[in-house]
Order: sequence, then C-alpha cells, then structure tokens
Amino acid sequence: MAADGVTTSAAFPVPDTMMAWVLDGPGEVRRVDKPVPVPGRAEVLLRIDAIAICPSDIDNIWYGWPAIVDGGPPFHKNWTPGHEYMGTVVALGPHVDEFAIGDRVAVEIHAGCGQCRRCRAGLYTACLNYGDRAKGHRANGFTTDGGFCGYQVNHVNTMAKLSDAIPDALGTLVVTAGTAMYALTELGGLVAGESLVVIGEGPIGLFVAAVGKTLGASPVVVTGLSPQRLAIAKGLGADHVVDVRDRDAVAAVQAIVGRHGADYVVECSGAPVAVGQAIAMASRGGRVCLAAFPAESTQVDVGRLVRDNIALFGIRGEGKRAVHRACALIRDGKFDPTPLITHTFPLDDLPTALATAKEKRDGAIKVVVTPHGGVAGRVGRG
Repeated sequence: MAADGVTTSAAFPVPDTMMAWVLDGPGEVRRVDKPVPVPGRAEVLLRIDAIAICPSDIDNIWYGWPAIVDGGPPFHKNWTPGHEYMGTVVALGPHVDEFAIGDRVAVEIHAGCGQCRRCRAGLYTACLNYGDRAKGHRANGFTTDGGFCGYQVNHVNTMAKLSDAIPDALGTLVVTAGTAMYALTELGGLVAGESLVVIGEGPIGLFVAAVGKTLGASPVVVTGLSPQRLAIAKGLGADHVVDVRDRDAVAAVQAIVGRHGADYVVECSGAPVAVGQAIAMASRGGRVCLAAFPAESTQVDVGRLVRDNIALFGIRGEGKRAVHRACALIRDGKFDPTPLITHTFPLDDLPTALATAKEKRDGAIKVVVTPHGGVAGRVGRG
C-alpha cells in the first residue's frame, strides 16, 4: 500500500485487492474483487479477522431497510454489507498515533460527522448528517461499505482495543454489548436495584439482560418464545424467564415484579404487539426503550404514557463510547456471552452463513464468519 502519509509494516503486508461480497437484488450477494481501501486522516486500515451476522444484516440484505446507501435502498450499488466485525490494525492514516500496527480492536458501527450538535453531545448514532459522506458521516455496513470482505477502513473514534483474553469470535459481540450498555445507562438511566424486563430473547435482548444484571438490575425478567434461548438468558443472569407461547406476558411479568409494574422495560423483539405489552408492563413513572426495528406499524397507548408519566424512547446503536465500557465488562469476566456463538463459517461460504442465521438453522443465534480461514460448522459446547 503506497499512499502519502500512510504507515505500514512488513509484518502485516497489505494486498492491493481483496475478496468482498456485494449486494445485488434482495437476498442476493455476489463475490467480487475490490481494491483494498486506503486510510485517510484519523483512520486506520483493519484486516478483518471475524465478523458476526446481526439480524440487521438480514434486514439490510433481504429488505433494504435500515441501510441507506447513496440516499436510497442498498440494492445494486456495489455495496458490501456487514457491521459486527473485529480485526487487526495493519495500516495507519496520516498522523494517527492512537493505535499501533498489530493492535486487535472491536469496532463501533457509527462515525458521526463530528460537527453537528448531536455528534458534539456524543449522540453520533443520531448524527444530523446521517448518510452524508461528504460531511464525514460513516456507518459501516449501513451507509458505507461494511465488513463482509478482507479489509476495511475505520475512524479512530470507532475502535476499542481488545485484550488477548478476548478471542476473535467473542470480539465480534462487543458492539452488541455496547448497544445494550447504551440502552441501559446513557439513555435509560438504569440504577442498581431497579427491576428490568427484556422483551425478546434474540442477541440484543440477551445482551440487555446480561449487562443489566451486571449493572445491578433486580429482578431481571426476560420474555420470549424459544426455550433454548430463554435457558441461555438464565445462564447470563436473568432471574426469571417467561415463555410467552402459553402465558400472558403482561400478567406473568406483573406476577414477578409486582402489580405496579417494572421500572424499566426494553423491547428487543420488533413484534408489533410487543410495544403495547412493554407499555403495559411499565410502572407509573417508569421507562420503556424500543431497541428493535419493527417490520410494520403498531398502535401505542399514548393515553397511558401521558397519564402515568411513562417515558418512551428509541435507541439506535451504541453512542457515547458505550462499546468501550461493554468491552471492559467482557474483558474482566463480568459476564460471558460465548454461548451466543453457535456457528462459524469461512467468508467464502457467506451465502450459507446468511441462510443459517436468517432461518435459525440448528438453533443458530450468532453466526460468525472468518475472512482469513476457518471451518464451517456448529460450535460445540462440550
């Protein structure tokens, strides 16, 4: 890589081109060769060592939303999806000294423009110039090229160093843990001893339960449909789990936390009915956070929100450097999200990996893809 001001090392040779996957039509990914991107000011080049498949990747690839590429849907734009990746720093942009070549890092998705009032307040996931690359905004895997490839450029503000105690596959989950942290602390104001209800036992719901318990929420209640995932929720620290296939979710939660309801409810399922359930579960003066992208519109009991002084807010991503705090929790062994990783695939076999995640084949929860080698299969649990 020969570029003005870019620092490289013979220990980490960088090719001129790389294998990448691009999105054609809905659900159609195609393998291509792309130039390896060159880091600019305040950027580094990462060799992507592992990337997890997020439910948002499935939405982006099959349905387009919430990705916005060049002002519209991401289809047929030579765009590379994928955002939950970690990697090794292999080149430094001009004057970058925050990281060194060879550092292992987890990445955040969003690099705000850095100049609007939201970014300057640390709310870069709500950047007022969202999607405007000319203004400096990047959201890798949503508005700009993501991680289903060999190398990617990241802004120094979007990276958290990984200790050697965190293996590559686990490093891909740090950003999801950061989203949970952001929902619970910066936006939700969770205080130790408050009751926490999590609706949905997908990856984000499981992380909200784990992080919430680590932060002192009590009790932590998780509702869901999958006995397998609810068992994992218990292992991650949930005090109670509720299988809503044969129980009324609201009544079951009130039987646990008391008739007044929960202090904080985080809706992570995206099911239209769940928004109303979340509001019904909250206590007077409580809070409700919407952390999932619903597939259709839903009715909200605004009267109850107003009458009972309930705060309702949405969350996107992992603002205010929450990823760094979540990374510290995982590094220090406060909780272990390893059970969420169920399958691994090499990048060459990305279509199969995506189908496994989308269809939840063989109990898939987190499917991890390795761009530089790896073996396909289900992760054994001993």
